[in-house]
Amino acid sequence: MIKNTLPHIVIAAAAVAVGVGLDASRPLSAAETTVAALAKETHFHGLAVDPQDPSRLHLATHHGLYVADATGVARQVSESKDDFMGFTPHPSDPAVLFASGHPAGGGNLGFIASRNGGRSWSKLSAGVGGPVDFHQMDVSKADPQVLYGVYGDLQKSKDGGRTWARVGPAPEGLIGLAASSRDPETLYAATRQGLLKSTDGGRVWNAAHLLRRPVTMVHVTRNGDVYAFVVGTGLIRTSENPLLWQTVSNSFGGKYVLHLAAAPAGTQRHYAVTIDPQTHEQAVLVSRDNGMTWLDLADDRPK
Repeated sequence: MIKNTLPHIVIAAAAVAVGVGLDASRPLSAAETTVAALAKETHFHGLAVDPQDPSRLHLATHHGLYVADATGVARQVSESKDDFMGFTPHPSDPAVLFASGHPAGGGNLGFIASRNGGRSWSKLSAGVGGPVDFHQMDVSKADPQVLYGVYGDLQKSKDGGRTWARVGPAPEGLIGLAASSRDPETLYAATRQGLLKSTDGGRVWNAAHLLRRPVTMVHVTRNGDVYAFVVGTGLIRTSENPLLWQTVSNSFGGKYVLHLAAAPAGTQRHYAVTIDPQTHEQAVLVSRDNGMTWLDLADDRPK
């Protein structure tokens, strides 16, 4: 998570705010809240789009897993309020989600999985030197049996997260990790020193972009698009082969993108979590044109 690698960005908890753009004619139930309220009372650690419903968004938070709809209404789906510091969906099974982090009562969760859309979770492994607390983790889109996580060092699993082995040191200043959609041995790393790529499972890293600026997020879609957010440049994108980057958007008003999720190919819908480095305010945004323009999630309406 970025708060551990960019220490000048510390998200402060605040009072619950009223969501913007909601249907005022339908009051929220006791089991509901709003994304705007969550943004002020918890931390967002990850995103995942429901592949069966691209308007349905999973939000992994410091206090459990929530699902939000296009109006900005959010409902907790996890039975616990555990802190999901690391979070990633299975690339082909919509019911399966992976996570790591801290139990609500303290300690580390190890590597955990849900097979019912996030309602209940079970521990698959303690990891190496664990129970681990993977802040950066991802599953290979090329081979879902291969997963990577960082707990001090970079670790790798080849059996769906049941056993783990140490790969080696994680890149210095690591902020985010993303696995390739083409090759289970290829990884991308967002770091304070720039964007990196490894083609040998994380043993050796090389620059993946010419600019040596902080990169706050990297994400690989199932169809092989790579997105990253470069401070001072904005959201950039390329296909995996070759890496020919183009700037998609720099319309975030000085905010940084921390997390990004893309809906299934053909929908053009993307979601992002942003943070203001000055005020530390979070927001959840949506794009309907592959990331070129963005609006607040609660303002999303079919066009």
